[in-house]
Amino acid sequence: QVQLVESGGGLVQAGDSLRLTCAASGRTFSNYNMGWFRQAPGKERVFVAAISWSGDSTYYAGSVKGRFTISRDNAKNTVALQMNSLKPEDTAVYSCAAKSNGVWNPRSDLTYDYWGQGTQVTVSS
Repeated sequence: QVQLVESGGGLVQAGDSLRLTCAASGRTFSNYNMGWFRQAPGKERVFVAAISWSGDSTYYAGSVKGRFTISRDNAKNTVALQMNSLKPEDTAVYSCAAKSNGVWNPRSDLTYDYWGQGTQVTVSS
């Protein structure tokens, strides 16, 4: 079992930056592949970014590639999402997720075993 807690959300203007952090507790964090997803009001949850347990592999949705960067610090049990050049369409609740053993499809929310509660990001125009 692993517990995930997101932080860093808030209200910003278009063009601004935010850094989200997901803190993990429980079992060995470095064993987990991690992902970020977001859900806008009235819409389905969608993939944003993911990172392998070692940090060697990263994946991004096309809509955020070049603007967002995912990273992890296994010594601190954290994964971060640096979001630059934010747009109003980035407004959503952002959640981190963890995948333990087994086949990992980084872009599918169905593949993840644990989820945080989410943090709200609102980008005004």
